[in-house]
Amino acid sequence: MRNASKVLRLMSVVIVGVSAAACASPSPALADSPLAPTAAATASSTPTSTDTPTSTPSPTPTLHPLAIEAMRQGNYPGSEVFFEETLEPGANYARYLVAYHSEGLTIYALLTVPFGTPPPTGWPVIVFNHGFIPPDEYRTTERYIAYVDSLARSGYIVFRPDYRGHGGSDGPASGAYGSPGYLVDVLNAAATMRRYPLADPERIGMWGHSMGGYLTLRAMVVDEHIRAGVIWAGVVASYEDLLTRWRPTQTPPPPGTPTAVPRGWRSGLLAAFGPPETNPQLWDSVSANAYLADLSGPLQLHHGTADTSVPYEFSETLYQQGLDAGATVEFYTYAGADHNLSGPFSVAMARTIQFFDTYLKGP
Repeated sequence: MRNASKVLRLMSVVIVGVSAAACASPSPALADSPLAPTAAATASSTPTSTDTPTSTPSPTPTLHPLAIEAMRQGNYPGSEVFFEETLEPGANYARYLVAYHSEGLTIYALLTVPFGTPPPTGWPVIVFNHGFIPPDEYRTTERYIAYVDSLARSGYIVFRPDYRGHGGSDGPASGAYGSPGYLVDVLNAAATMRRYPLADPERIGMWGHSMGGYLTLRAMVVDEHIRAGVIWAGVVASYEDLLTRWRPTQTPPPPGTPTAVPRGWRSGLLAAFGPPETNPQLWDSVSANAYLADLSGPLQLHHGTADTSVPYEFSETLYQQGLDAGATVEFYTYAGADHNLSGPFSVAMARTIQFFDTYLKGP
């Protein structure tokens, strides 16, 4: 149950100034939200005194679609699991190409299920959130093979969603940082596993790498049913830090050089919010880091110091932020390791499995 302070924070981060025209045509993603824009009230037919001034109702404030509070207001029912193809089995588990539904889209996924009789409450589940792979290069059964195998061998159902626009999944590949679509697919993946007969609905965890770590962290402050999470080399900084500290230019431009205009999701958020220093509350509203007191369960972080794709400092900062928020969080650092933790893979995976055994299989 979210505490009263979150209500005060919600009031402080709403974006005001929505035009009456925008209010007349609410976005489908917000149409069922209690904070969605609503059409302006029509004039009353009851006669009014000529000396009684009338006023136009103020437009209802709305939230940016990426805002954590907006995501919490969403509906993520998941669906049944649709089996498309039986794949070659692993050492002690079956493998399937499956599909599920997310916002009316058909999303494909890789599903592994341990052999044998499941525990009385069902198998514990790890929703596996992969990192960025160019959508036109993505294949459901490729990449992360050793990662999935290690988790599946350890007695877990592993459910690896493809995200919209990846593999055979419907919809556009909208990217993770400027659109909520991938997170919606992940939240519906977790809900789908809660409905799957062989899964334990009370023992759903998440694993994420890089962009998948970003999705895992956000999911854990939106969905209170995710029991534990592990993030490797995650994009886990606040949006302000993503804007200013991720992939900076190596050499400062000469004085007087025009500043390059950010593109993509950065330009969209700058247009909506203005610079972070002028609207810190709005930038916090879309950052999971501002909601760490609401983490749904313990969190384990892994990062290599030689990572050239995602700054090591992102995980280091999140670890301290988590401790400050009173969360249960562990952080393992790997000197000289790259973005994929290729060198210390076995050690990092052993720590990952021990963590899940403690918090998913444990009481």
